[in-house]
Amino acid sequence: MDDTVLLGHGSGGTMMKRIIDEVFFEAYAGESLLRGNDAAVLAPASEAKPSAEALAYSGSLSFSTDSFVVDPHFFPGGDIGRLAVCGTVNDVATAGAEPRYLSCGFILEEGFSMDDLRRICTSMAEAAHEAGVEIVTGDTKVVNRGHGDGIYINTSGVGYGYAGIDLGGEKCAPGDKVLVTGTMGDHGITIMSCRESLSFAADIESDAAPLNHLIAEVIEAAPDVRCFRDPTRGGLASTLNELAAQSGTDMTIEEDAVPVKPAVLGACEMLGYDVFQVANEGKMVCVVPAGQAEAALAAMRANPYGKDAAIIGEVSAMQPERGPKVFLRTAFGSTRILDMLVGEQLPRIC
Repeated sequence: MDDTVLLGHGSGGTMMKRIIDEVFFEAYAGESLLRGNDAAVLAPASEAKPSAEALAYSGSLSFSTDSFVVDPHFFPGGDIGRLAVCGTVNDVATAGAEPRYLSCGFILEEGFSMDDLRRICTSMAEAAHEAGVEIVTGDTKVVNRGHGDGIYINTSGVGYGYAGIDLGGEKCAPGDKVLVTGTMGDHGITIMSCRESLSFAADIESDAAPLNHLIAEVIEAAPDVRCFRDPTRGGLASTLNELAAQSGTDMTIEEDAVPVKPAVLGACEMLGYDVFQVANEGKMVCVVPAGQAEAALAAMRANPYGKDAAIIGEVSAMQPERGPKVFLRTAFGSTRILDMLVGEQLPRIC
């Protein structure tokens, strides 16, 4: 096998067959992928059993796609391959569905290390196994040296919807509680520290994680949950503003209630970032009726990826003359508007 990716690996000939067989298939191929067809035939929901025993499938499908261009490709807590699987798994899960199948498309640059590609594929296989999903189809393209920055990955995902569950940001209502599944800002600060070779007194690593099992557990505990949303680019602030705009409501967040690691907060203060606008890759924002908030919180904290979960705020009625707003009640007792991120704070984070 060649040490680096060559243009011939995207040619459709014997070199391409070799990279598929010896890298992709070896890392994560299952029965569907090994058939070698141009499309995968997926089993209907009626033939599958939900992983959450108390839930049933509705027969509906949820579908999502995402592309990943993170720089650097490897970082504490993950790599571009883990991001690619976790990101799409989480997007499908936010629709109230159990992710089952992924596609994976690679755009590789001539000269990219074959050892690094194997490492990335191994990471994808591990994340897929953890999430309980199967990579069933894919594609590979190779571009000329200097035109691709090493590797880009696109993943698409399909999941089976849970019966009786209809989630959406527009469903948030006054009186609902706002929860997060863990600490904010970990991923964005990790990428920045790697990119700029910054060192901090405490270790900081990405939170990249598949959250589909956690989401299913919350749905079991709080069946009237309004929505889930992953606060990736734009962070918590942008996510809450999106939800407020969708539902035509206000939201008030308690600064002291939002979990943030001291090292991440210190890094944000040093770099001039607002931690509420920094990206996350393994966290969820969840809005639930007030009467189910404690049950949802307990379900989150029972999952390893939700041990730092917290109730951070509340939804309230919007004042029609000014439109939906998100407010942050600070540690000093004052209240300020929590705006969406404007522009690009940190490019190439996912």
